[in-house]
Amino acid sequence: MSPAVKYTLGRLGLFVLIFVLLLPLPLNILIKAMVALLLSAVLSFFLLADWRNKMGEQLADAATRRTAEKQRLRAALAGDEDAAAEGDRAAAEGDRAAAEGDRAAAAGDRAAAAGDRAAAAGDRDAAPTQAAARRKTPEPADDKK
Repeated sequence: MSPAVKYTLGRLGLFVLIFVLLLPLPLNILIKAMVALLLSAVLSFFLLADWRNKMGEQLADAATRRTAEKQRLRAALAGDEDAAAEGDRAAAEGDRAAAEGDRAAAAGDRAAAAGDRAAAAGDRDAAPTQAAARRKTPEPADDKK
C-alpha cells in the first residue's frame, strides 16, 4: 500500500477513534469533533512519524522524476538528439499502458452503446401508445362567437 494512503488512513483512524471515545461525554457534537481533530493531529505527529516520513520520501522521489523529465523535454525541444531518443523509449512504454487503458474504455463504451440501443427500443415501443393518447384527447372548443 502506498505510504500516502497509509498515512491518510492512519490520520483518519486516529480521528475516528478519539471521536468515538469522546461520544459518552456530555458535550456538543461539534465540540467533540473539534477536540478529536486537534488531539488526532497532535497524536499523529508523534505516532505516525514513520509513515509521514515515508510519504515525504515518496513525494520527493516523484518531484525528482518530474524535474528530470522536464529537463529532458526541454533538452529535446532544444535539439538534443539523445534526450529525444530517451523520450521515445519512455513514450513507447507509456503508449503500451495507454493502449491497455484504451481497450478497457472501449469495452465500457460498447456496454454503454448496448444500453442506449435497449433504451431506444423501449422508446419506439412507447411511441405508438403516446400518439394514440394524443388522438383521443379532445381539442379545446373555441368559445369566441
